[in-house]
Amino acid sequence: MANITTVEGKIVKIIEESDQYQKLQIQIGQKTVKVENGKNQEANFRPYRLNDKVILKQAQTPSGPRYFISDYLRQEPLLVLFLLFVVTVVLVAKKRGVASLLGLLTSFAVIFGYILPNLASGQNPVNVAIAGALVIVPATFFLSHGLNRKTVIAIIATFIALFVTGVLAALFVELARLTGFSSDEAAFLHLAQKGAISMKGLLLAGIIIGVLGVLDDVTISQAAIVFQLKKTDPSLSFSQLVKKTMEIGHDHISSMVNTLVLVYTGASLPLLLLFINNPQPLGQLVSYEMIAEEVIRTLVSSIGLIISVPITTALAAYTATNSYLSGK
Repeated sequence: MANITTVEGKIVKIIEESDQYQKLQIQIGQKTVKVENGKNQEANFRPYRLNDKVILKQAQTPSGPRYFISDYLRQEPLLVLFLLFVVTVVLVAKKRGVASLLGLLTSFAVIFGYILPNLASGQNPVNVAIAGALVIVPATFFLSHGLNRKTVIAIIATFIALFVTGVLAALFVELARLTGFSSDEAAFLHLAQKGAISMKGLLLAGIIIGVLGVLDDVTISQAAIVFQLKKTDPSLSFSQLVKKTMEIGHDHISSMVNTLVLVYTGASLPLLLLFINNPQPLGQLVSYEMIAEEVIRTLVSSIGLIISVPITTALAAYTATNSYLSGK
């Protein structure tokens, strides 16, 4: 079997070009090589242009190295977009924006330094996701929002909502008999890891991690509203605080649920288009695992978001009206 490595190159000349075929001269370091693109008449033929930077697969064969274009090298536009994101956050949110970026770096550090390596080594995906969440949530919350009662309440409410989300996800993944093999990526990963990773566990872990970021916004906002209302009118009782805050929370719930549905729908557009003209009844279509997985992911995450609102509100209202807990 040929030894395959990955290299980077730049297209310096288009030697030959037709409708579904190109013969290119590509510079790799100090040498240039000739590479054919579209030789096998691929359905997803991608024409390249002069000076395009590309990723190539280099296969060592008995007759010498052979090269195949794998994809564009997209480092530069991605770096520009990332810098634009950082500048926007800092300019708009100032010090709090810098803190939120530190929180983002913490999340990446946990994901790439702990979660992914442990998943790759065959550890239980759900346990790894929970352990990662135990680090990500307090670290990012305190960095982004400061060490105060509002943040502590939001962290507690987030963990409660995460627990409920995890239980519901485990229950309905089991009831729906999902296997976690709805995508090609899952099948490739299973083969690459020789079955060492539980695909069903990986599905559950993905749901838990996916809902983390949205819970941050919901729980912090609800807790902040409670303490602000109490500060504005110290005479408000527990029930009054809950009632007034939940009136705002209802709008928050509506927007967040809609956001989740649209996010998952947008990510699944190619899949949905495959089924749009299918003559099968809706009940049969949603029974396919690739569809059922997205439905369960969306609904379970939405339920977790919804219950986080009254949980956060009740905890914050109790703290704000309790003289000992409120620091009076």
